[in-house]
Amino acid sequence: MKIEVSADKRTLQGKGASRRLRGSGKVPGIIYGGDSEPQSIELDHNDMFYKLKMEAFHASILTLKVEGSKEQVLLRDVQMHPYKQLVLHVDFQRVDQKKKIHMKVPLHFINEEIAPGVKTAGGIVSHVLTEVDVSCLPKDLPEFITVDLIDLEAGHTLHLSDLVLPENVEISALIKGDDQAVAAIVIPRAVLSGEAAAETEEEPTEE
Repeated sequence: MKIEVSADKRTLQGKGASRRLRGSGKVPGIIYGGDSEPQSIELDHNDMFYKLKMEAFHASILTLKVEGSKEQVLLRDVQMHPYKQLVLHVDFQRVDQKKKIHMKVPLHFINEEIAPGVKTAGGIVSHVLTEVDVSCLPKDLPEFITVDLIDLEAGHTLHLSDLVLPENVEISALIKGDDQAVAAIVIPRAVLSGEAAAETEEEPTEE
């Protein structure tokens, strides 16, 4: 998914200037990294607020258009108001197409309802991880990684090493030798108790 963000250069600095900016429906931000100097920017608040609700916005190479000039960037930080639906500040990092990036990518789980541990054993899928940090060139960055649970049995666990990754994408934890658990199927106590009771009832009584 190609996502474009429009911004204007921001010249006024300081808390007072930022408050006035927010009062006019704008969000202060900054672009940093690469061979250029950091650039203070301002963006439309409502546009940014709704873009931040998009999963892909947090795990994609974005096109940032600043007064006619376009740059490839990553969203690196967002500051939200503690209780208001208000974006306070956003940070973008410039992307070098020749250098690998580290980025958190969401996991999309499929076939949960037909996994053997769920369908035949009455288990529940426990999502241990919902995102993973990957390393790759910008052009290879996936929006998400699919986790297929179709063969997962009750009591078994799926690990990072079991995931099917897009080409040229590595999981940072695996590079360090940390094969973390991703998902497991657990049997609820109520199901186990019911099975135990059923077995007791089926046992023949001694005369």
